[in-house]
Amino acid sequence: MFDTFSEKKFLLKQLVKRDLTSKYKDSALGILWSFFNPLLIMLVFTAIFSMLFGRSIDNFPVYFLSGRVIYDFYSAATKGAMNSIRRNGNILKKIYIPKYMFSVSAICYEFINFLISFVILFGVMLITSASFHITALFAIVPIFLLFVLIFGVGLILAVCNTYFSDIGYLYNVFLLVLMYASALFYPMEIVPSKVQIIFSLNPVYVAVSCFRECVVYGVIPNITSLAYLATFSLTTFLIGVILFSIYEKKLTLEL
Repeated sequence: MFDTFSEKKFLLKQLVKRDLTSKYKDSALGILWSFFNPLLIMLVFTAIFSMLFGRSIDNFPVYFLSGRVIYDFYSAATKGAMNSIRRNGNILKKIYIPKYMFSVSAICYEFINFLISFVILFGVMLITSASFHITALFAIVPIFLLFVLIFGVGLILAVCNTYFSDIGYLYNVFLLVLMYASALFYPMEIVPSKVQIIFSLNPVYVAVSCFRECVVYGVIPNITSLAYLATFSLTTFLIGVILFSIYEKKLTLEL
């Protein structure tokens, strides 16, 4: 499936560029919305939840935004990959393009938005006088593992959504549950200890927690958490690659 990937770099760049230009072509602010969107969400959530959890969470805006950027990357990238085959069905029926390229381009496009969100996060950290830690450099590890997880989940969803269009509606519900199960805007201490064990099995929560430890708290994440995230992500990635390889040639027939 990936034997021609090195030959398709130009195509990948063009697909990502197409996604960037098409999303904002009718917008007056254009790509600036990639800056304003996470900032506006942070302001709304801060205004609402700081009254509930502000006293128990130091620097609530940074706490919330550091979790939100990770969740938003997972949510948007997996949804983009999920819809990539159906959205480009007309192209796939006319010319041959490796189908995984559309999923990869959707994920890369959202990764660019994710990097833009970093500017907002660091800007908020400056405004709120948050501490900057050298351990922030280690955040590349959970981010990379999250990327691997997203790629695996995205390929699985791309196949499933091509055969069963209802998957998209079910996945939206799942993402809503996932948001509340990732401790984005509340401290984990308020969750009963028995439920915390369940949360620890949520790879997105683990990624959020590890990222916060590196960037917000200035500590190296627990090796057990990283090992679990790595195992879950790599396993999901392999399942996604195998599943997509099996069904890749049949996907066009379902469009």
